[in-house]
Amino acid sequence: MTIDYDKLLNHKFEPVEQIYTSKDSILYALGIGLSADPIDMDQLRFTYEEDQLALPTMFVVMASPGFFLKEPEYGVDWVKVLHGEQGFEIHKTLPASGHLIGETRITEIIDKGEGRGALIFSDRKIFNKFTGDHLCTLTSTTFARGDGGFGGPKIEAPKPHVIPDRTPDSVVELPTLPQAALIYRLSGDFNPLHADPRIAKAAGFKAPILHGLATLGAAGHAILKDVCDYNPDRFKSLKLRFTSPVYPGETIVTEIWKDGSDISFRSRVKERDVVVLNNGLAVIK
Repeated sequence: MTIDYDKLLNHKFEPVEQIYTSKDSILYALGIGLSADPIDMDQLRFTYEEDQLALPTMFVVMASPGFFLKEPEYGVDWVKVLHGEQGFEIHKTLPASGHLIGETRITEIIDKGEGRGALIFSDRKIFNKFTGDHLCTLTSTTFARGDGGFGGPKIEAPKPHVIPDRTPDSVVELPTLPQAALIYRLSGDFNPLHADPRIAKAAGFKAPILHGLATLGAAGHAILKDVCDYNPDRFKSLKLRFTSPVYPGETIVTEIWKDGSDISFRSRVKERDVVVLNNGLAVIK
């Protein structure tokens, strides 16, 4: 099996429509751990329908084309695919309910060489169905571990953001629920790796792992809490690199460095002292 560079790069995605409701926004917020303290009024704005807000990180689950790399025509060894990096830039704040259009494209495929894998870069633009407003642009890097040496370009990948070499300005600890993955999957990612203990063990994990984008959501929550005072209008962009999985029930500790509007961050699991998100950069207003 070999990546078909031209076919994958030029694949035309059909626009994806998504109608979401107040209930969907609440479910997403609960899935990434908000209202673990149910009387926290700041968090309740995202988990209760009165004057409800949507979390900025919710854009990552909206109007997605799904796991298209599984299709055999592209030649990708999909079993060895990992989500390497994720970013988004917000152009307009996401409302708590709405009707969206998502437009996805592959932007580049880099051949790292035989035995070193390939990098597949994509972006997704999200629009309001009725006004046409461009709400968000998402970028994603997929690491195809089993597909190096297919003959594609060997250009250098973009360098990740460098975390400052000083003590963090603040540290935010947020728990995850033992059932967090079972809640989060209802926002659209039904991979059984996150639900079925038998499949998780077959994949080499002791138990189902938390979705990477749920871990991203927890880091976004930490920044929203610590830097933005729970005001989603202040959240402009975020990008990061995934480095290790989280088990539901573990505590995610996010270290934050503040340099004006630039917020550097990384997250680790408290119980195992393992970095799970790195090279993070958020921009606030």
